Amino acid sequence: MHNPSAVTPDAPAAIRMPLLTQEWLDLAFVHWAVEPSAVAGLMPSGTVPDTHEGLTYVGLVAFRMHRVGWFRLPGIPYFGSFPETNVRLYSVDAHGRRGVVFRSMDASRLLPVVMGRVGFRLPYLWSRMTVRSEGDSVTYTSTRRWPGPRGARSRITVRTGERIHEPTSLEHFLTARWGMHNMFFGGAAYLPNDHPRWPLHRARLVSCDEDLVASAGIPAPTGAPVSVLYSPGVPVRLGRPARPVTTAPAVP
Repeated sequence: MHNPSAVTPDAPAAIRMPLLTQEWLDLAFVHWAVEPSAVAGLMPSGTVPDTHEGLTYVGLVAFRMHRVGWFRLPGIPYFGSFPETNVRLYSVDAHGRRGVVFRSMDASRLLPVVMGRVGFRLPYLWSRMTVRSEGDSVTYTSTRRWPGPRGARSRITVRTGERIHEPTSLEHFLTARWGMHNMFFGGAAYLPNDHPRWPLHRARLVSCDEDLVASAGIPAPTGAPVSVLYSPGVPVRLGRPARPVTTAPAVP
């Protein structure tokens, strides 16, 4: 077992030969604290919940995916651009790699949904979605079409505030995640990413009506989120899946 890697605002390694390129734009990060034991059973083999001061977190992250592209080819303008809303958890593996675990990934384009499910075994779901900005507020809506549960929904509005020049340790923990753990073909593996340092803003959750968290098998939030952030976005490069994770670490 290696110790968990440090939480760093910059990617630990550049991805020189990307598998995928894309942009993540107009992101709202909404997070609630949960006990690690409540989500430990949802982690892929070889990983456990990553914790900050004894707690782990569930994130509802809404954004616009823009111009997904393969390798170094130009991003696709239509099929590669769409709203997306993810429910995610936080993970660490036996190699000490910190990452995220996606419990659901709602997207509005059917072709990327099918490709993500078949090619990467990711929990993509086809939904009707919109992202609308008005002044300093952004509203994200999602209603699930396929494969279900049909009608699972989310409607959140955030109001953006001042730029964060020195994020807190928790804000770094929730946003500076340089890979994801997932059950790929052949076992659990780690898919790394890199991007510039997040430009983050404080944000206020104006309204939130959602059941995506509960639909993802996570206890539904009962209180106000502990963190609400906004980012105008970053360009992203995703690498190839790294070696499988075979031994679970001790819970941090």
